[in-house]
Amino acid sequence: MRRLLRLLASAAGTLLAASLLVWGLAELSPGDPARQVLLSRGVAVPVETQIEAVRAELGLGDAAPVRYARWLGGALTGDLGSSWRTGRPVTAELGERLPATLRLCLTAVALAVLPAFALAFAGALGRHRWPDALSRGVMFAGAAVPSFLLGVALLEIVVVRWGVGRVVAEGGWADTPLPAATLAAGIVAQWARVTRGALIDAASAPFADVSRARGSGELRVLLVHGLPHAAPSLLAVVGMTVGGLLAGAAVVESVFTWPGVGRLLVEAITARDLPVVQGCVLAGVLAFLAGAVAADLATRAGDPRL
Repeated sequence: MRRLLRLLASAAGTLLAASLLVWGLAELSPGDPARQVLLSRGVAVPVETQIEAVRAELGLGDAAPVRYARWLGGALTGDLGSSWRTGRPVTAELGERLPATLRLCLTAVALAVLPAFALAFAGALGRHRWPDALSRGVMFAGAAVPSFLLGVALLEIVVVRWGVGRVVAEGGWADTPLPAATLAAGIVAQWARVTRGALIDAASAPFADVSRARGSGELRVLLVHGLPHAAPSLLAVVGMTVGGLLAGAAVVESVFTWPGVGRLLVEAITARDLPVVQGCVLAGVLAFLAGAVAADLATRAGDPRL
């Protein structure tokens, strides 16, 4: 319980620091927010009286600490303000886009599990031979190829040339495989590298030699003894990866026009819609922290030495 309380306190402190950073960077961005709000409302040439009225409406004349405290108080109660483009609450905008992002991320995680374990076991079983070299080559390629490049290639080959799927995705299950596979490529590389390294460490440990002396084959040594040994490292990287997917899917969602939170963030940045940008980034930080805390707790629960 003490460990859990320390973790939660650390996560709360990190979230507070992130909120200050997100709010501060938005405040330091060039341009007048009041003028931007008027432009988003259809006022082509705002006059000074209109700008001053909007500044008073948004409380932009108050001191910076007052404005940050007001924004933070609203964020703690679930009020992230309203979008400058649409006038709708930011939480409503996020709520509409979140299911599509969750569908994409969960599918990507499911697609990554089997290839990651296959590459890791191929490398551990054939270490220092051609299967290990081949698996490491695939891992490095998955980590090195940018997701936007892989996404464009899949669109060109699968959709345009083969006629499978649609260029403009609507966020349904039928449109999920291509963007999920693009997002899963990087996940496979991360998970496979960590698992392979942990399996190789376990295979050279004394308990593995004892198992071999009792007649166990190499595959059994890795499955029965190596995989539990690799579990803490794998749980840690899985938690960090899953937690970071919400914020990291922006590029893939933009390539496939996926109607998720990542695309909402890119659209808000393009339109300089600061409340939506702040809400999306804060949601991504919160998801990453939740994944990190869950990974830490799962690691400690699965490893008695901790």
